[in-house]
Amino acid sequence: MLILVINKAKDIINKRGVESIRSTGRIFRQFTSYDGKDKVDRDDFLFGLRESGINLPKEDTDIIMNFFEKDKDGMINFSEFLVALRGKPNDRRQAIIDKAFLKFDKEGYGIIDVKEIRQVYNCSKHPKVVSAEMSEEQVFAMFLKNFNDKGNQGKIDRKEWNDYYAAVSYSIENDDHFVIMMKTTWNLD
Repeated sequence: MLILVINKAKDIINKRGVESIRSTGRIFRQFTSYDGKDKVDRDDFLFGLRESGINLPKEDTDIIMNFFEKDKDGMINFSEFLVALRGKPNDRRQAIIDKAFLKFDKEGYGIIDVKEIRQVYNCSKHPKVVSAEMSEEQVFAMFLKNFNDKGNQGKIDRKEWNDYYAAVSYSIENDDHFVIMMKTTWNLD
């Protein structure tokens, strides 16, 4: 039954477009019940589903919440829910995601500074820059909104990085295209 409900949610997300899966995680992380890791309370989870456009019957949301409330503490693991929706990148894609992160995390602390990212992040080929709809700085600011930088400290941790690129990976069918996009964006060999 869970698989059928997850597939319904996937269909809704797919119809709403690529940005929908990425914005869903951002929505959940903004709630006051967000525990700083991966969980929100049941009320916020339901509200987050509706905000994301995932309007399912109560029976379906109950199935989802009961499954992803692993600790039976009233908190829903939205990160596991998102993984169920989009899946994980395959080994080839994860390797290039890791390579890009490690380009900035040379000390191995699991955190990178956005100032370092900006020095490398190539916005020039972004479609909105090419069409002159946005400047490179606007595209970079839009990129940073994908991460949960509470307090605007200018830091991105490894999990946020992986979650973001898992969502991007979900939207790109071809492995070669994904690898080329990562190499171009992050000036990787």
